[in-house]
Amino acid sequence: MYKYFFRLVFKRLDPEQAHHLAFRWIRLAARVPVLRTFLAAALAPRYKELRTEALGLRMHGPFGLAAGFDKNAVGIDGMAMLGFDHVEIGTVTGEPQPGNPKQRLFRLVEDRALINRMGFNNDGSLRVAARLASRTPVFKPVVGVNIGKTKVVPEEEAVADYVKSAERLAPYADYLVVNVSSPNTPGLRNLQATEALRPLLSAVREAADRTVSARRVPLLVKIAPDLADEDVDAVADLAVELGLDGIIATNTTIAREGLGLTSDASLVKETGGLSGAPLKDRSLEVLRRLYARVGDRITLVGVGGIENAEDAWQRILAGATLVQGYSAFVYEGPFWGRTIHKGLAARLATSPYATLADAVGADVRKTA
Repeated sequence: MYKYFFRLVFKRLDPEQAHHLAFRWIRLAARVPVLRTFLAAALAPRYKELRTEALGLRMHGPFGLAAGFDKNAVGIDGMAMLGFDHVEIGTVTGEPQPGNPKQRLFRLVEDRALINRMGFNNDGSLRVAARLASRTPVFKPVVGVNIGKTKVVPEEEAVADYVKSAERLAPYADYLVVNVSSPNTPGLRNLQATEALRPLLSAVREAADRTVSARRVPLLVKIAPDLADEDVDAVADLAVELGLDGIIATNTTIAREGLGLTSDASLVKETGGLSGAPLKDRSLEVLRRLYARVGDRITLVGVGGIENAEDAWQRILAGATLVQGYSAFVYEGPFWGRTIHKGLAARLATSPYATLADAVGADVRKTA
């Protein structure tokens, strides 16, 4: 039913306009007590066997919403209502910014993909922190906060910019993510180099500890799929060295060649980060490499090209304790979370693993 609705309505709208319209409906539904209870029962059934512990946190399952959908923490309850076990908001920057000029979001329908060059459009860390502080949750998913660099801040001042956001947002974050991998902020990906990443992650860690003394706020870094294999290894080693809590693999890609894209050439040529199904293989490859390097010492989060329960299951077998999605939600609609959970429960039941935790990294360990 949703697929017909997508073709008749959303496909005819500008992608960003369609996003805002759908998100508005989700938020409105979450504000109506009886309706949200009914929708949560229908769209977010709980499976005891999928209960997950990660980053020192307990979740109903491993499946979460990737950063980028709810940039300003305005619809956390709505996304939980649709079955996301954790919701990662952002990317949030130190200062508010409008992002890049429109049009900046493109659908590659034939490839079940998106290209975006949003440019971290958000309300800024001060306003987002105030919104999180005043939130009265109806549902209680784990809430991650993804932070990035303000565009106008020069690269040499990036650490201070991230620290400012960390100090403001850490008190309200179940976990923090340092985003150094978006292709849409000039110079941002340069921060993935270990000589730049080490002082940045150390400073954010210190800021979170200084601001929140009653608990440890888990800290993760999100990396690009375009990193060379040796750079993936270097980030993995740095994460272990610094005692980082996790790595999110991966962000969008700037690659176009070799992905088998069949959409209109004018769309494929649009600049920005490509997400969705074409990213699947490389994202899985990076995840496998990370798990082979770090094992169970840190938590890995698999994201990029996850469309269905089989994709999510393959990420778990490759080493992901948590998985995230976004682009496929555009094409699958509100029953996506329900389908993922049902499929994961079925795969676990027919697998040789007693628990989901036992399955994490199993395929990589077999080949080690």
